Amino acid sequence: MRTVTDTILLLLLLLLPTSILSSISPFSCDASNPSTKDYPFCNVNLPTERRVDDLIARLTLAEKISQLVDRAPPIPRLGLPGYKWWSEALHGISDAGRGIHYNGSISSGTSFPQVILTAASFNPLLWYRIGEAIGTEARALYNAGQAEGLTFWAPNINIFRDPRWGRGQETPGEDPLMASKYAVSYVRGVQGYSYGGEGGAGLKASACCKHFTAYDLDRWNGVLRYSFNAKISVQDLEDTYQPPFKSCVEQGHASGIMCSYNQVNGVPTCADYNLLTKTARGLWGFNGYITSDCDAVSVIYTSQKYTKTPEDAVAITLKAGMDVNCGEYVRNYAYSAIKQGKLSEKDINRGLHNLFSIRMRLGLFNGSPTLLLFGNIASKQVCSGAHQNLALEAARDGIVLLKNLKKILPLSKSKVSSLAVIGPNANRASVLLGNYNGPPCKSNTPLQVLQNYVKNTRFSAGCDTVICNTSHIDEAVKLAGSVDYVILFMGLDLTLEKEDLDRDNLVLPGMQKELITSVARVVKRPAILVLLCGGPVDVSFVKNDENIGGVLWGGYPGEAGGLAIAEVIFGEHNPGGRLPLTWYPQDFTKVPMTDMRMRADPGSGYPGRTYRFYTGKPVFKFGHGLGYSTFSYKFKSTPKILLLNKSATALQSSNNNSGITGYDVSKMSRSECELLKLSAIVGVENHGPMDGKHSVLLFLRRPSLAGGRARKQLVGFESLSLKTGETAHVEFVLKPCEDFVHVEEDGRKLVDLGSHFLMVGKEKLEVSVVA
Repeated sequence: MRTVTDTILLLLLLLLPTSILSSISPFSCDASNPSTKDYPFCNVNLPTERRVDDLIARLTLAEKISQLVDRAPPIPRLGLPGYKWWSEALHGISDAGRGIHYNGSISSGTSFPQVILTAASFNPLLWYRIGEAIGTEARALYNAGQAEGLTFWAPNINIFRDPRWGRGQETPGEDPLMASKYAVSYVRGVQGYSYGGEGGAGLKASACCKHFTAYDLDRWNGVLRYSFNAKISVQDLEDTYQPPFKSCVEQGHASGIMCSYNQVNGVPTCADYNLLTKTARGLWGFNGYITSDCDAVSVIYTSQKYTKTPEDAVAITLKAGMDVNCGEYVRNYAYSAIKQGKLSEKDINRGLHNLFSIRMRLGLFNGSPTLLLFGNIASKQVCSGAHQNLALEAARDGIVLLKNLKKILPLSKSKVSSLAVIGPNANRASVLLGNYNGPPCKSNTPLQVLQNYVKNTRFSAGCDTVICNTSHIDEAVKLAGSVDYVILFMGLDLTLEKEDLDRDNLVLPGMQKELITSVARVVKRPAILVLLCGGPVDVSFVKNDENIGGVLWGGYPGEAGGLAIAEVIFGEHNPGGRLPLTWYPQDFTKVPMTDMRMRADPGSGYPGRTYRFYTGKPVFKFGHGLGYSTFSYKFKSTPKILLLNKSATALQSSNNNSGITGYDVSKMSRSECELLKLSAIVGVENHGPMDGKHSVLLFLRRPSLAGGRARKQLVGFESLSLKTGETAHVEFVLKPCEDFVHVEEDGRKLVDLGSHFLMVGKEKLEVSVVA
């Protein structure tokens, strides 16, 4: 039976979120406030642990519960302003969350290319610089009074497992190493850490790696992300789904993690103590806060029917290690969960400790931000010339040249007297941005830019929208036959792929294919096709069509995308991007999106996923990308022998009866693994005719494919700038205990005995592992 005291406490709790007092400063511990200056939690000379403990001890139960949601209300009696945990910064500061407002002196922010295109640069330093710029713009917004929080729920480092996934565009692609390096680079940049050093206690802004874990389905064939149970083997979990998050924590020192909507093997990720507490905090040493995805706590009860009551859902998530609920479920049911004995105040204090620690690391309890480390970051640093140039650089470096028949590209401005620009994506600035975008500093459509390159440029959309159910093919064909050159801008947009919207096929939508082929039949010179899309499309028909001379993939290239595409087409930039994902044929859609297996199963006809395991013939391979120059490789290192001088207890046989023997890495000490480090040096020469950037990808092939071993595995990559005729040497330092490891079906990590081959281009270097 509820007492009068209980009723009053609950009413206070329900009223707290509406008590938003705009007069409260956006920081705590104002030195001019005599009522708070003597609180120990305001004493910057005390350890953060003591400050947080002091603050929590001063809160009532109602106040404590109120702070466990993404819209934490103010607590005026302690001088605490409200705080909005949810802000977005996937490829620039977005106003999609609750914490950022472009309604003051700052009305826009730098919109970098969508992540999938940035990933195509294979350039971790570029990724770091983008993160650094985003962190700076975040602080500038806060200093200008336009941010109610500095916690940003990015990056998205889920593996782009299935080409139909609508949010694949947000990720760095399908490779675990690449996603890991992206996570580390971006997080360190946003949080204000150095590129290669250790993390720090203070934060410029807080990055949050999401969605933990194995979240890569939104809405497909009646299956929704809110109730999907991802059935995953230990083998796939260890070598595909988890590595990016492990790296994000251990090397990136991320201050935030978001648990996902889905279940993994029957357990909701936000309710999984083994995942959140034992793995992230225990094994990996995570030091930060864990948020649920929005309403991910409520769906545990409402959609998944995992718990019998809402109180059970709240209790199981907080006990599992979640700290803040994006949504209202914890605020609404935590108190009753305590009264029912399902939750303790100690559980709530644990979550609060992580949350207030982050706010203190951000300097939000240290007095006026103008007097602190990042207080001098001014509004003018948003949309600065340097940041806009970086957005252009990222777009240039990500664009992938898929086809260049008879070297039709680059075009010469002086030789193009007339140009037709055709397609539904040619004159829409919004399509350049991708999802989770903010208002860009500026944005010119491809058509607008090309009109500045060629005076006699004419336009026909060809289709009313990218869905292309209504077309104007005759008009486009007439235009195409009347000009020197034709550039087609086709592909997808956010009406076809985005959050909560997966595709059900891989072909170009509607009548786009008919538009392309009809135009191609009448052109005077082979047409140029530019594909704007996040996920891959099956454009097999263009590969052997001699009337389509050049094909470019531009992803969603951001605010500077129109200019970047024009610079590539007209040879002002030598394209060096490479595909960060496999482009599958339409036939792949026979595979259920719900099948999480990575490895192929020949017996059932299951083809496997990603370049590591896919046994079918792709439209374009992972890593494919042409340029205007020819580059050659040569290993400068000699064949190597790795001697594993270990006791017989480290020798393990594979489970596949193949006779393969390997060393169990868990039986080897860190120092023993360090001694096995090896260096592979690759000479790279640019034979011209243009200077340019070039990404060197180093793969490993193991002695056998048995037992689910990858067909090949990316173990290193480096981006170079080389002038014509210049040679450079790239040194890859490899750690066999990590880079040569094969994960067994039971999760054991083995280094196989026998000949391994390092491969770059067509060059190979043998590395023999012997006992």
